[in-house]
Amino acid sequence: MKKIKVLVADDSAFMRKMISDMLNSAEGIEVVGSARNGEEAFKKTMDLKPDIITMDVEMPVLTGIEAVQKITAFKEIPIIMLSSTTRAGADNTMLAMEAGAYDFIAKPSGAVSLDIEKVKLELIQKVSSAVKHKKIENAEESAFIHPSAAEKNFTLHKTGSQKVILIGVSTGGPKALHHIFSKLPGNLCAPVVIVQHMPKGFTASLADRLDAVSKLTVKEAVNGEKVTAGTVYLAPGGYHVELQEGTNGIVIHLSTKDPVRGHRPSVDILFHSACSVSCYPMAVVLTGMGSDGASGITALKKSGPSFIIAESEESSVVYGMPKAALATGTVDEIVHIKDVAETIANFVRQGETIWK
Repeated sequence: MKKIKVLVADDSAFMRKMISDMLNSAEGIEVVGSARNGEEAFKKTMDLKPDIITMDVEMPVLTGIEAVQKITAFKEIPIIMLSSTTRAGADNTMLAMEAGAYDFIAKPSGAVSLDIEKVKLELIQKVSSAVKHKKIENAEESAFIHPSAAEKNFTLHKTGSQKVILIGVSTGGPKALHHIFSKLPGNLCAPVVIVQHMPKGFTASLADRLDAVSKLTVKEAVNGEKVTAGTVYLAPGGYHVELQEGTNGIVIHLSTKDPVRGHRPSVDILFHSACSVSCYPMAVVLTGMGSDGASGITALKKSGPSFIIAESEESSVVYGMPKAALATGTVDEIVHIKDVAETIANFVRQGETIWK
């Protein structure tokens, strides 16, 4: 079996050795080179032609962000960022994701983590999965017939009900969300609730990045707050987010209940919770690994009127979550990421309800 070739880029010699040793210990993975800075990472990528790169965020000469931009301009290759959980590290990680990085892993205890082996399993899994999914997507043609992309008559269902937009996303999410929220209108007459698979320490940075590019207000969700139109609520890392009926409308409930299939926050938890509140939901399943959200959209369809869209295979970084959603038979429309904002806006405008 051909081994996955990895290039390890980190300005710390200790980190380069530890990361290389962890990866080389896994069957089917081989570290073919290492780089001390972003410029060296670029040159070695061109020379060694690795299948995947692990990239430190903060490096000299070229930073991890600059290296991602330079490498992806020449070559389509998965890049996994390794970042400290400091606010600066989280901010830079979001920038790297927007620049085209595939995914990221949080270093346990700073730029030089003596306990880096805590993330050994996660690192090996993400390296293996990134290459596996890339090969599958390059080899497969979708076996599904896509619903028509013609304009939908959303008002056929539950006209006058308060609309809520629910978004579930994982790998490739920051870039996809950036694309959507930079295009949504500021007068969107519905609240938006997002579950992005992401650990503690990073969702605040993501919310700030989205808020900076959006005409809407984007913030981390707070337990007990009422959802209002024109506001986007991002599930904080490490917390499930649910919708509940409050005395004056729908409110946010955060919990630390057990992860669902390894995820907290869970897309399915959010989608299932919307079945129990008075609203007309649009559920949006975007790029990501696994099947989170599939159970939730099935429940939404059974509980009452809803509209479900899934990101197209063409624009997904990983076509796992959208494909699993499509397999349920409940998806109303498949949408390229460049058209998701317009589809959301059209859904809200038709039969528009005034939120109070």
